[in-house]
Amino acid sequence: MGKDPQIIAEKELNKAELYYNAEQYKKAGKYFNASGDEFFKLKEYKIARECFLYAAKSFDFENKNFLAMEALRNAGNSSLFIDEFSNSNKYFKQALNFVSYLRRDRDLYYILYSSLSFLCLFLEGKQDQGLTYLKEIKKNVDNTYFKGSPLIGLVKNLIISVRDKNEKYIDKIEENIQIYQFRDAEIKLLKAVLVLARTQITLKTDLSIDKDQYTTKDIINLSLMINTQPLLEISQNTLYNYKIGEIKINGIELALSDNITAKKKPNLPVTLKSGEDHKFEFLLKTHFQVDNPFIGPILLSCELDKKFIFFREDQQIIKPNLISPPPSLEISMKNLRPPLIGKSFQMEILIENKSEGDALDLNIEIEFPKQLKLMRGTIKKQIYTLGSNDKMTWEIALKPIEAGDYNIKMDIKYKDPDQNQIEETKNFPFPIKL
Repeated sequence: MGKDPQIIAEKELNKAELYYNAEQYKKAGKYFNASGDEFFKLKEYKIARECFLYAAKSFDFENKNFLAMEALRNAGNSSLFIDEFSNSNKYFKQALNFVSYLRRDRDLYYILYSSLSFLCLFLEGKQDQGLTYLKEIKKNVDNTYFKGSPLIGLVKNLIISVRDKNEKYIDKIEENIQIYQFRDAEIKLLKAVLVLARTQITLKTDLSIDKDQYTTKDIINLSLMINTQPLLEISQNTLYNYKIGEIKINGIELALSDNITAKKKPNLPVTLKSGEDHKFEFLLKTHFQVDNPFIGPILLSCELDKKFIFFREDQQIIKPNLISPPPSLEISMKNLRPPLIGKSFQMEILIENKSEGDALDLNIEIEFPKQLKLMRGTIKKQIYTLGSNDKMTWEIALKPIEAGDYNIKMDIKYKDPDQNQIEETKNFPFPIKL
């Protein structure tokens, strides 16, 4: 009957600790490594990771650079199996510190560990940081080797697939999955990255507004529809062996032209189960006119299954048709004294712009019946601008000549802010009594 693997692992660990405390680092590293392997097989990944970390420390004391690097890789893999990607990234970066001391295969390991670091950062929504790191590592690698590396090809395909929202680059990665020579935990990492990449690519979003045309004082009702139906297909992919549970929308950044502001935004975060739709509502306020007003693109800050983070930019842009609000004038006449035959009286003319649009180049001409004689003042007025909620008055003196029911005619011409000509005629009944 074979020995209990748990007992074997604990014995190896006890020996390692004894040698480490005795500063016999060569033997300590050997037994820490062995105990790490045993706990790894038992899927006790946290204990295995600690064993590998102490193995790396012991090998470092002995200047066993390759062994220290390998122990850190194993520690990173232990963290991958428990989805602690930040820790994995940390250990892969520490492993890189030993590469420059190797006598051979430096280029291979520079690219290996920096690529694994990139994949860990990808799951945290930090692929830009990962790319920057790769560019730094590139300085240490032969240029031809770097360009021909399958792992660099993997990173390029991944970046292009997300940038262009093109799944064929993900397909290329999957076709070559065996040539990357990843270990089991690293393949698990890669598959998680592919799930996240396909999620970013296939998630459906759509922006829409409620009208074809708005004035510069209107409210725009903007809707953002998010459809997670494509995620069900990703869950059915047997390669990944991963079922997507939910997506949490943590943030929505909406680009707007200078003349549009957001008055109301949806409450966040919102969690969507895989396969669900959700409509997010915005209220936007339009202001002054500009050339080419726009709404969009949008940037979503998302979390997949409470462990993967990604940012999805949708390049859809809506260009609302904005026009200036049409002006509308109200005109009234008021006698300041009762009109009597043969006697002058004052009349006040009031012009009010109670609309939201400015009236430009305003010209007014009044035509009185011959029974009303103009004694003082002008029957023509020209005003450069009568703004929204502005008003103006002027007075004239008239003398009634003959009793009767008459009509005062007023011709008004002006332009709206878009330089459209508006013309109207108003008639005011005017009775003259004896």
